[in-house]
Amino acid sequence: MKKKWFLILLVLLIMILAGCSDKVAKPEDQFSEYVQLWEKQDFDKMYNYLSTETKEQVKKEDFVERYSKIYKDLEIQDLDIQFTKPEEETDKKDETAEFPLHVSMDSLAGEIEFDQQSHWVKEEVDDKTTEWHMNWDSTFIFPDLEEGDKISVPTIPPIRGAILDRNGIALAENGEAIQVGIVPGKMEGDDTVAKLAQLLGIDAESIENALNQSWVKSDLLVPIKTIPAKSDKLSEKLLALPGVQLGKSEARIYPLAERAAHLTGNLSSVTAEDLEEHKDKGYTDTDMIGRRGLELVLEDRLRGTPGVQIIIKKEDGSEKILAEKEVENGEDVELTIDSALQTIIYDEFQGKPGTAAAIDPETGETIALVSSPAFDPNLLTLGANEDQWKKLQDDPKQPMLNRLNSAFAPGSVLKPITAAIGLKDGAITWDEKLTINGKGWKKDNSWGKYEVKRVSDPGVPIDLDKALIYSDNIYFAQKAIELGQDKFEAGLKNFGFAEDMPYLYPMHQSTYGEIGTDIALADSSYGQGQIELTVLHLATMYSTFTNKGNMVKPILETKEKKGEIWKKDLLTEDQAKQLTASLRKVVDDSNGTARGAKIEGYPLAGKTGTAEYEKAEQGVEGKENGWFVAYNPEKPDLIIALMVQEGGSAGAIDHVKNIFKEQQ
Repeated sequence: MKKKWFLILLVLLIMILAGCSDKVAKPEDQFSEYVQLWEKQDFDKMYNYLSTETKEQVKKEDFVERYSKIYKDLEIQDLDIQFTKPEEETDKKDETAEFPLHVSMDSLAGEIEFDQQSHWVKEEVDDKTTEWHMNWDSTFIFPDLEEGDKISVPTIPPIRGAILDRNGIALAENGEAIQVGIVPGKMEGDDTVAKLAQLLGIDAESIENALNQSWVKSDLLVPIKTIPAKSDKLSEKLLALPGVQLGKSEARIYPLAERAAHLTGNLSSVTAEDLEEHKDKGYTDTDMIGRRGLELVLEDRLRGTPGVQIIIKKEDGSEKILAEKEVENGEDVELTIDSALQTIIYDEFQGKPGTAAAIDPETGETIALVSSPAFDPNLLTLGANEDQWKKLQDDPKQPMLNRLNSAFAPGSVLKPITAAIGLKDGAITWDEKLTINGKGWKKDNSWGKYEVKRVSDPGVPIDLDKALIYSDNIYFAQKAIELGQDKFEAGLKNFGFAEDMPYLYPMHQSTYGEIGTDIALADSSYGQGQIELTVLHLATMYSTFTNKGNMVKPILETKEKKGEIWKKDLLTEDQAKQLTASLRKVVDDSNGTARGAKIEGYPLAGKTGTAEYEKAEQGVEGKENGWFVAYNPEKPDLIIALMVQEGGSAGAIDHVKNIFKEQQ
């Protein structure tokens, strides 16, 4: 009996010991755990799986820091490690094991893949525990990375695309400027720095700081400032200073300078805020970025995408490219702008504040878009000094103000739009005549002392035709009140008010504010009140009269579809023709407000406008903007809308007339 129980206990003991041996970790299981940590980039815990021999050669902090830094710098993500477990389990007597693995990952230079063979050794952790540990070296980070090697990540900057006009003429392109520098060893006397600072418009301290940089040697050229290529007089004075040398430098240049400044915009150096905002786009602190205008709007297209390489630099000087993303140069953007007309219109302003838009009403192409006065984008891109900035900021004509996408009170140039709204509704007809006496009118006594004023009293009943010729405020005020606020506002919305214009260059919305009262409605009907619109929207609205009652969609880029309709059926074809006939009389009739625009042998249809702003009270003259919109009714391929700030419509008429005469 005792013998029987002894045998049973012996069998149980053997089974227990066998069970204990089954719990000893297998190398493939430990490798699987290591892989999971690797994919999670848990380098701290990965170190625990390394062999004693490896740990003697690599400290934990070095292991963790190197892995972490490389993976962070290379922006490693989507790490995937694949290995196949052996078909036969490792024999318990084996002291070593090997597992092949395939590693793939995404990096800032694209995908990286490699194969590697991992070597595992059985090691006693203590008297009772045996584990499998990995013999590791830096080739598990990357196969070609050995101890002492370094990793570099050079970027290849893209070539910025040009902004071109419709004929391929550059509005913004890559060119050359002049790099001003000093060779310290060739300087004579103590006044060279002071004279150079005065000529360049910078402070002497900035020059001294440049000369005191750690790398500077007496025979090395130290860059100080970049100036425009066309600086002949300044260059002569600079070269007269001992030690000063001039060289060529790559630069963004703007051939039209001020004439297209607010359209093209300019570049400037990347700021810390830019780097934070665009942190995933590969900018560096030495890059330039679009700061205004189309340079800003089209930044992603013009800039392109930098190329990048991940290079392993060996101790012997050789290099191994681990991954590479090809550079994608920026896109050239061709605009519908005609640089010749752009120049004519800008020069016509002669520095006076104002804005203008010229469009082809059939295709919607923007032929010119002008804001006057303006800044020189060449100067701002190369870097304006403090005095130059102050001059721009303090100029009462506000050259830094972008008027081409700003909204202004239109005055009477809105009257044809009010007429169109009334005609569409039926509140206005061509044969209806209003009897209006005198130059002032108010609806009733609820208006108090307020009256709608008109410039002249023709002494006869007024129909729509005469109301446009004489630019009769009272006629449009009465018809707007008859139409009613809701229908008037709905009509303005039909013409694109209170919505974003579908246009490449961001434009301020044209708005009508809060009308609320009959007085405000009356004022709004002739472009006062809270009515504000952009010059491009104004030109676009007038395309309704040349396009059979449809308003064209404006475009700025040649590759955009031409002739698309933005707003349909605003008028019937006959109504549009009749309005054009009336607008022609505004120019041709001896009583027309635009009679000064008449050109012998060249027909024009158009409308003037004078809009008051900053008006203190009725009876007190405020500042005025003068407007004129015109087109050739017999060949309607160009509508020009122009506004002169702080000037009456007579000045605007003269400018538009001169522009059309040059276009004949």
